[in-house]
Amino acid sequence: MAKITGIRCIRTRQNRSWTIVKVETNQPGLYGIGSASDVYQPSAVIQVIEELLAPQLIGREAGQIEDIWQTMYTSGYWRNGATLHTAMSGIDMALWDIKGKEAGMPVYELLGGPVRSEIRCYAHADGHTYEQLEEEVERYREQGYTHIRCQLGGYGGGGFVSSNDGGLFPPANRFDEDLYVDAIPGMFEKLRNKYGMELKFTHDVHEHLNPANAVILAQRLDPYKLFFLEDLLQAEHTDWYRRVRQLSSTPQAIGELFTHPQEWLPLVQERLIDFVRMRVSKAGGITPCRKIATVCEAYGVRTAWQEGGENDPVNQVAAAHLDMAIWNFGVQESNHFKEKEREVFPGMAVIEGGCLKLSGKPGLGIDIDEEKAMALGADASGTVYHSPYKLDRRPDGTLIRP
Repeated sequence: MAKITGIRCIRTRQNRSWTIVKVETNQPGLYGIGSASDVYQPSAVIQVIEELLAPQLIGREAGQIEDIWQTMYTSGYWRNGATLHTAMSGIDMALWDIKGKEAGMPVYELLGGPVRSEIRCYAHADGHTYEQLEEEVERYREQGYTHIRCQLGGYGGGGFVSSNDGGLFPPANRFDEDLYVDAIPGMFEKLRNKYGMELKFTHDVHEHLNPANAVILAQRLDPYKLFFLEDLLQAEHTDWYRRVRQLSSTPQAIGELFTHPQEWLPLVQERLIDFVRMRVSKAGGITPCRKIATVCEAYGVRTAWQEGGENDPVNQVAAAHLDMAIWNFGVQESNHFKEKEREVFPGMAVIEGGCLKLSGKPGLGIDIDEEKAMALGADASGTVYHSPYKLDRRPDGTLIRP
């Protein structure tokens, strides 16, 4: 059995926002990689890996994945936080990668084998006008996508207004809820009139609404039969999903901000949501996500693991291995990468005809070219990293929680 001899963090991408964990072993050429990327606080995640987790794991058997996960989970005493879980995820994925390489088979085979032949993805169509949006929808339709997320100018698009507070607050988009709640049903009415039920549409509210308006929007979208409505409510207001369920038939998806089991578990147990959407690298890795999927299966809830445009190819691959092996898969969020980024990760998944395709190689089936990874992030090395989340405000200047 291979033993862990080293754990390193590799920062890459043009802004060095991707953090890839490399777990090395005492077996020649045997190592694993995982995603520990956090675009907003990458250095904090790296410190947790290097100062807290790695020293505990050097010398451990790499195959003891469950015990290592439990060790990491309680190693900082305080748990269920985004930074710790991201650090854990990178190591957990890398250990599954090693396990698959030792077994000579893809990770999804170790999770029980494939239950489907393809991983259907949804594309992100956006436009500042309806005409621009329709062009995007048509482009993805021609590429073979059957599931398409539709936004009218980004998160909150359709509700943005001009405002001037005299410089009292930092610059931000201003968002009017009533305009938005009126604009989005109108957008889907036009799309359904054009495409009928041929395409499965989703929409991301991105937690921009107060609970009462969230309920109204869900009701008003019922006639357009969305595949799901994403992040309708803020994580602080998920009790309102009971009211949504009473008054609306629109399927609900939530979870990309969840890091604590009690955030998603009551929603699943009460069957208040239809899709759970944690990011694999934020929920703690493959180990907890396969358990989450199993719990969801018992309650008729499907998965739609979150990806996000700032995320890296390793997390995408980890999600895809889960997608292949879990029965209650719903849909996978897609992500696209530049050619120079693809060169850094040989064996990464590719999207063909609206479906995500794995390489079929042992482990996660993806590798990292460290020389190209360093070159990709060379322009940003030595600079002060600062990339806070961009917030919107209400017309009166009040911050909106994502």
